[in-house]
Amino acid sequence: MARIRNKKRKMFVKPIVKKKQANVDHITGDKIPKSFVFARGKLPGSLRQLQMDLRKLMLPYTALKLKEKKRNSLKDFLNVAGPMGVSHFLILSKTETAPYLRVARTPQGPTLTFKIHEYSLAADVAQSQLRPRCPQDLFKNAPLIVLSGFGSGEQHLKLTTVMFQNIFPAIDINTVKLSSCQRIVLLNYNKDTKLIDFRHYSIRLQPVGVSRRLRKFVQNRQVPDLRNLQDVSDFVTKAGYGSESEGDDEAATVTLANDLGRVNKASTKSAVKVQEIGPRMALQLVKIEEGLCSGDVIFSEYGTASEQRQETNQNNEEDAGDDEDSD
Repeated sequence: MARIRNKKRKMFVKPIVKKKQANVDHITGDKIPKSFVFARGKLPGSLRQLQMDLRKLMLPYTALKLKEKKRNSLKDFLNVAGPMGVSHFLILSKTETAPYLRVARTPQGPTLTFKIHEYSLAADVAQSQLRPRCPQDLFKNAPLIVLSGFGSGEQHLKLTTVMFQNIFPAIDINTVKLSSCQRIVLLNYNKDTKLIDFRHYSIRLQPVGVSRRLRKFVQNRQVPDLRNLQDVSDFVTKAGYGSESEGDDEAATVTLANDLGRVNKASTKSAVKVQEIGPRMALQLVKIEEGLCSGDVIFSEYGTASEQRQETNQNNEEDAGDDEDSD
């Protein structure tokens, strides 16, 4: 009698591979800048929310859920930054006089220190608008960076320009997809006040000559309510739902080379709509240090050396206090 062997079949389990974020742009070949946004010292609730708004602004190449503890020192963040390919730190802090934002390049600097004169949270900006717009898919791609008023030739403004240009991924205008250009970060320097207006906008295209009703019908694929209309043409020509005058402005229109979504078609005119989504800040550059939050002072807005040392000591005391907690 033939022996029947019960062969155990091995079950093959496909390993779960976590999708890693790209470090290099597959088109340009450039290294993609990444960032950490965190705080040094204790922050009030409004500045904590500003920190979260800045993290969201820096998406997708930032740690949105970065965990911070009091015992974490600057060296701790730096040790983690290397393996993760993090190239920039955005550090919020608060002194007795004002809040500050430090923008630093890792691992060796330089570091730009900005005094925050005024700021508005993203929630405040949305609350001030009649129709706030901030869909989640806005943050799938990095924003475009636009710098205005920095062309005076002064060395500290050149360094500021280079820092902010390198904090976001570069784009190739010949290969960039229009669908990925959905946000703008605008920095406008006022030479009279020496303040930088920091703004964050969303971008959308709207076809010219198409009523709002038709746009919503095509985008949402919803069957319109025609019960109170005599003819389907009334749906298009009904008063109050015609083409919006702001969409017919020649200065605000572009001709698309490719289709973009279900409404904006190639070779047709579309109006460019820009809407602020926040956060908003008024920044003053007060100091540039050669190293990472340390080193020789390249530029200082303060007049005397004692004031420079006072500002440096305040920041160093915050870092030293955290180091003592870790011990």
